[in-house]
Amino acid sequence: MSQIPEENNVITLSGTVVTEPELDHVLYGEEFYSFSISIPRLSGAADCVPLTVSDRLMTGRMPKVGDHITMRGQLRSYNKQIDGVSRLIITAFAKMFKYEDVEYDREFINDICLTGFICKPVIYRTTPFMREIADILIAVNRQYGKSDYLPCIAWGRNARFAGNMPVGEQIKLEGRIQSRKYQKSIGADEVVERVAYEISCSLIELASKRDAVSDEHEHEREHVAGTEQQSGDYMEEPVNMR
Repeated sequence: MSQIPEENNVITLSGTVVTEPELDHVLYGEEFYSFSISIPRLSGAADCVPLTVSDRLMTGRMPKVGDHITMRGQLRSYNKQIDGVSRLIITAFAKMFKYEDVEYDREFINDICLTGFICKPVIYRTTPFMREIADILIAVNRQYGKSDYLPCIAWGRNARFAGNMPVGEQIKLEGRIQSRKYQKSIGADEVVERVAYEISCSLIELASKRDAVSDEHEHEREHVAGTEQQSGDYMEEPVNMR
């Protein structure tokens, strides 16, 4: 079996715990808990990011709401049946986890670096505010023949760059994970609010050719992300995870 490099999926987060831990699953006697942390943006908004953490990493102490923690690991996805529909669930899986001393200034970190393959046609469009945007779904390989399917979003020059990429292209990207609320119509007259998670790209490059485009207009991307709603429908399409 070929070895998959760990560096193709690295996420580092530092934020404040905002939900109580709940037992997510047990694997070979090891308990894994899920909870969310809040990480503020430069714009003043905040991203609420779900984590999955082993009890072994938490060293006998469960996180409490208000704790400040730092984790490093991988961004992972899996399919889950909810109300008879297969949905793509995104979570930050911790391989390193620690509690930060609240007596010192809290540092907030939201960094991710991924290398993966474009696995569906890139959707490129312009918004009503004439901002360029591209939706990208990439498959990031990991060990044991599995892959994580991760939705990404790019703006401006990054969007134009990604818009010409074919399915199967291997790319490397850097950015942050963001949460976004949207409304979903259920039936003829029912609307529910849901949360989508995606990687907001600050840099995209071709993994083979090393061509790169970086986004130098962070404030522009923050403004658009905060003011425009997207359908989020691609988050709910069944994906073959094997």
